[in-house]
Amino acid sequence: MSRILIIEDSADINALLAETLTAAGYETESSYDGLNGQKAALSGRHDLIITDIMLPYICGDEILRKLREKSSVPVIIISAKDMVSTKIDLLKMGADDYITKPFDLGEVTARVETALRRAGGSSILPTAVLRYKDIELDCSDMRITVGGREVKCTAKETQILEMLLRNPDKVFTKANIYESVWQEDYLGDDNAVKTHISNLRSKLEKLSPGSQYIETVWGLGYRLYKQ
Repeated sequence: MSRILIIEDSADINALLAETLTAAGYETESSYDGLNGQKAALSGRHDLIITDIMLPYICGDEILRKLREKSSVPVIIISAKDMVSTKIDLLKMGADDYITKPFDLGEVTARVETALRRAGGSSILPTAVLRYKDIELDCSDMRITVGGREVKCTAKETQILEMLLRNPDKVFTKANIYESVWQEDYLGDDNAVKTHISNLRSKLEKLSPGSQYIETVWGLGYRLYKQ
């Protein structure tokens, strides 16, 4: 049973999310402020974390930042802030999804299911190791290394990289990537894909300065850089 941490200072909203996700078959734990929420999030005992941004003591974006220093556990942001810039900033920081309040409980459950499914890795043989240049992706635990050094990526970044590694000569459009990774219809907003590709590039190239791994094919999409 997947264990979900809910960090939300509104007792009513927290309880509603907990009841809904418990009914859907998940085990939940609730925190009502950023201080205790961050401590719980960093414990490593959860399979997914849902957090608000505006929290007492420590904000949700700070929790996300701290978490991404040591973990790739899926994080879904739930917030009343509906500005596109806010969503992009949080995606750049490593959030896997963003849901705006007021929200539909069925949508929350569906997004939780999708995030957990994508974080669960590939259904291909678990012992498979995908390689490209000095990158290795171990599909048994979705661990990524560059030159033997581990790279901490979000679930969606890992899934994007897996798609590219399994199809080294294929150009993926933004619609291809979005519909495969997010499991939703692509409606033309490519900010999420562009942000995750940019983050993935930065993380890979940080460990191997001067190397190029993901190529932008202008007007088409992305593929592994042609050697």
